[in-house]
Amino acid sequence: MMLCKLSLKNIKKSIKDYAIYFFTLILGVAIFYVFNALDSQTVMMDVSSSTQDLIDLMMTVLSSVSVFVSFVLGFLIIYASRFLMKRRNKEFGIYLTLGMSKRKISLILFLETLCIGILSLIVGLGVGVIISQIMSLVVANMFEADLTKFTFVFSSSACLKTIIYFSIMYLIVMIFNTISVSKCKLIDLLNGAKTSEKVKLKNPYLCIIIFVLSSIVLGKAYHIVTSEFLTLQEVTDALKPIIMGIVATFLIFWSLSGLILRITQSLKKYYYKGLNSFTLRQFSSKINTTVFSTTIICLMLFVTICLLSACFTMKNSMNANIKELAPIDAQFTVNMNMDRYYENYKDYGYTDDQIKNSHYTAKEMFELFDFDITTYFKDYIEVNTYATPDLTMNDTLGSRLDSIRTQFPFLAYDTKEPIMKISDYNEVAKFYGIEEYSLKDDEYMIVADFDSMIKIRDIALKNGEEITVFGHTLKPKYDTCQDGFLEMSSNHINTGIILVPDEVVDEDYLIQNHLLGNYKTNDKKEIEQIENDINALDKDKRANSYLLPSGSTKLAIKEATVGLSAMVTFIGLYLGIIFLISSAAILGLKELSESSDNKERFLILRKIGTDEKMINKALFRQIAIFFMLPLILALIHSIFGIKFAVQVLEVFGTEELLPSIIATAFILVVIYGGYFLITYYCSKNIIKERY
Repeated sequence: MMLCKLSLKNIKKSIKDYAIYFFTLILGVAIFYVFNALDSQTVMMDVSSSTQDLIDLMMTVLSSVSVFVSFVLGFLIIYASRFLMKRRNKEFGIYLTLGMSKRKISLILFLETLCIGILSLIVGLGVGVIISQIMSLVVANMFEADLTKFTFVFSSSACLKTIIYFSIMYLIVMIFNTISVSKCKLIDLLNGAKTSEKVKLKNPYLCIIIFVLSSIVLGKAYHIVTSEFLTLQEVTDALKPIIMGIVATFLIFWSLSGLILRITQSLKKYYYKGLNSFTLRQFSSKINTTVFSTTIICLMLFVTICLLSACFTMKNSMNANIKELAPIDAQFTVNMNMDRYYENYKDYGYTDDQIKNSHYTAKEMFELFDFDITTYFKDYIEVNTYATPDLTMNDTLGSRLDSIRTQFPFLAYDTKEPIMKISDYNEVAKFYGIEEYSLKDDEYMIVADFDSMIKIRDIALKNGEEITVFGHTLKPKYDTCQDGFLEMSSNHINTGIILVPDEVVDEDYLIQNHLLGNYKTNDKKEIEQIENDINALDKDKRANSYLLPSGSTKLAIKEATVGLSAMVTFIGLYLGIIFLISSAAILGLKELSESSDNKERFLILRKIGTDEKMINKALFRQIAIFFMLPLILALIHSIFGIKFAVQVLEVFGTEELLPSIIATAFILVVIYGGYFLITYYCSKNIIKERY
């Protein structure tokens, strides 16, 4: 009973020291619950079966991510407990001096950890339940669910999962604390606060050389990532710039730890102004032992910034693409004349009968299966695409082929180019509401919307490369690709369609027929029923002999897009926020530890007449340096990381990059800045304490 009272008294007395610890635990519990409770929130939503499948997949992925998150939070809790142990070394030393056994001290720590754990779980779960209701509205809005049946939901499974995961973490912390106490020596506990690292001035010339070399290595890593990474063939080659970046980051911090004090000491007016000399020496006294942790924090911040920016960009771009790239209700495509190109199709699972009977257009195929499209479509068009072995990418790139092959060796240059009549494409463009074009008898043009392929094709077009199509020699009308597409999608996937005059085309080389249309109804339920009826045709036994058209509908694209964007967003937020919290919490705890160790030094400043304003300013600058140092380099890394992400995400579009960066910056300021302010005010309270 006495030990329980002592434990509660210690918690109450050290509440200022526990502030960041409590805040981090509560935030960790709340976030863990929120993202694991998403499946319970979706129960009240009236969504289609395909959407529900996407939600189930999202929850499976989030459950796997939660395992990783639990390890990150577990490490963070153990690290935080080390700070609290160090903070109370003198207290434990006094206990031992008064005759208390190490077993009883371990029991006190056990009870304190238990109380903190229970309190954090209760408050964190309470906060999590509240936030999860808001999150459920976000999820429902993303999936366009029916919110008329919205009710307050508590996820017992997420609650149980959170309690189990965090109980295991707290148990590990208790064991760790017990082992730490058992190994403590009385003399170390009593004098722990008086020991500090000596300021070791490294050789400035060595530091300069290492800084320059590491900057060069980092620059090379940036170049590989932004210019060469996507062309690398081997995994080991892809790992090189990553390893180079990590090592260079560590060496930059190592060299800066030896240069900062030297540089500032040479700037005498600045160094001796106010308490700058005190602040910088305080910073330098610990920087040598924080190089590794600062490197880890910098890399975590870098991953957080890139992850959040990329996820938000992908989500926003995909949602914006639906209107642009899926402008009509449905599109159906059927392969034709497959018997002429049997070698190209025999490995795709088609039967001999399907290949032999591949002479029906999409509309004719529907009629063959007793499905009258005029019953369901208010308007529709039919267009064709062609291909010939005599026109591949090798031919369209012409004299620039060799130089392009050297730059982009991974492309399939032997692929036959898709060809369309200009009249057919203009019919599609009119139906889509996009730009129409015209051609002279001896001209061709290329429409595309996939940026990487546009850049490659533009090289040949700027060179005026002529092509031969069905015996006709054509010259390019434009020296660049024009914007356009045929296939509906949520992404920019058109790598290039060759548009030629109608009279050039040989009908014998027809390979695909496309049926594009709009439904008579706008009711979602009715549209779902129509598409279910179309999908049901595949169960007809005649499907083994005839090739049914493959469909791409606005509704299916929208549901798939929303599902993927939601999954990417939630995973990005989950990992990004956890990494951000971990980085900020580690820095905050380190600074609280520094403030605890330096309490006597600040007391001496007061005794020699330094006013509180100058002391607080010195403390603020000291903490700001520790928080800003890894963040600045992380931001520099992120510039090139985001450039790489743009290359990867160009298929989805990067028009929404700026709003995504702004959203990421807002989250960074709120969480990272919040931890900075909490650290500052807690540190200010610590250095005000009197013995």
